[in-house]
Amino acid sequence: MNDTSSLLARRKADQACAILRELGIDCWLVWVRETMQLRDPSLDLILGSDVIAQTGLLFTPDGERVAVAQEHDAAGFPTGLFDRTVPYAEGIAEPLRRELARLDPKTIALDYSVDNDAADGLTVGMYELLRRILAGTEYPSRFVSAGPLVERLRGRKLPEEVERIRSAIAITEEIFDDLASFLRVGQTEREIAEFVRLRMRERGVAPAWDPAYCPAVDAGPDKEFGHAGPTDRRTKAGHLLHFDFGVKADGYCADLQRMFFFGRSTEVPAPVRDAFAVVREAIESAQAFLRPGRVGHEVDAVARGIVEGRGYPGYRHGLGHSIGRFAHDGGMRLAPLWPIFGERPKGIVEAGNVFTLELGVPTPIHGQVSLEEDALVTADGCTLLSHPQTALVCLP
Repeated sequence: MNDTSSLLARRKADQACAILRELGIDCWLVWVRETMQLRDPSLDLILGSDVIAQTGLLFTPDGERVAVAQEHDAAGFPTGLFDRTVPYAEGIAEPLRRELARLDPKTIALDYSVDNDAADGLTVGMYELLRRILAGTEYPSRFVSAGPLVERLRGRKLPEEVERIRSAIAITEEIFDDLASFLRVGQTEREIAEFVRLRMRERGVAPAWDPAYCPAVDAGPDKEFGHAGPTDRRTKAGHLLHFDFGVKADGYCADLQRMFFFGRSTEVPAPVRDAFAVVREAIESAQAFLRPGRVGHEVDAVARGIVEGRGYPGYRHGLGHSIGRFAHDGGMRLAPLWPIFGERPKGIVEAGNVFTLELGVPTPIHGQVSLEEDALVTADGCTLLSHPQTALVCLP
């Protein structure tokens, strides 16, 4: 871990302790082992390195941070990240029990959650092992889900995190600009995707999600948008071309969708122009509504109301997800109250949240028109980190 990443981990750890105070939770225990094989997502925030043996990272609302770790793991922890590092050689049970007895927390948050994958890093085996280690104490009865804590911790981006996201967005937009001079009628989706991958390699960045479908390249009206890779389908005159793409740079992600049209602006069919206008209106309306204190599903309802009010079917996904270290970063969701999203659409928007604003609508014969922007929630509203696409990119 370099000095910059270590400083960021310390600041996220400070943030975690403050959130514990807000939630009235006495202790957060991140309980892990062999993290190169199975990694708790929280480690990226508050440690940034792997461990081999059983490790307990304890955070308290008064700001104390304690690491109970095997001595070889403990030797590699960044200086200053923990107030106390308790090394052990043969087994963690005795030092972990001793530290919990000293703190005596009435509630212990563990990384399990039925709704939030980013807060669900604790395996069943590790949970059972912890119960065995703490058998005969009252602590197993004090376990609670760390879901509310992790959702806020991942959602509240520090200024340096926002700058890393902004940088990833800028690189993504540069590659989109490069595409405008590369694209031609007759190219396959695979050829176009390979051009994008070449540009990523040149810039030393990675795809923001699975490289099999980042970028997603969708040529023509007959392909269903989704998590599928590029094909041998070719671009044609008078057809739309859709991208869902973002890069990961310095550990943080972008996630944007853009639309191209093979023809002059005067040749864009009226249904396509109308659909584009509705998508833009829905995103802009949601952006204007998005601010601290809003509820996630209420923001989604604003955009969904525009789409359905113009006679289009409602999009079959949520309006927005948190982005950061991952394209889907584990914060609350701007989404309808559907079972698939659990409780996350009931979350309250906070300053520092970074969301996608994304949706699409169908046209009768030209396929779907879909856009996606990345937005930062500020103290009094919302601002786009991306430069919004306000018109189809036309390729005569």
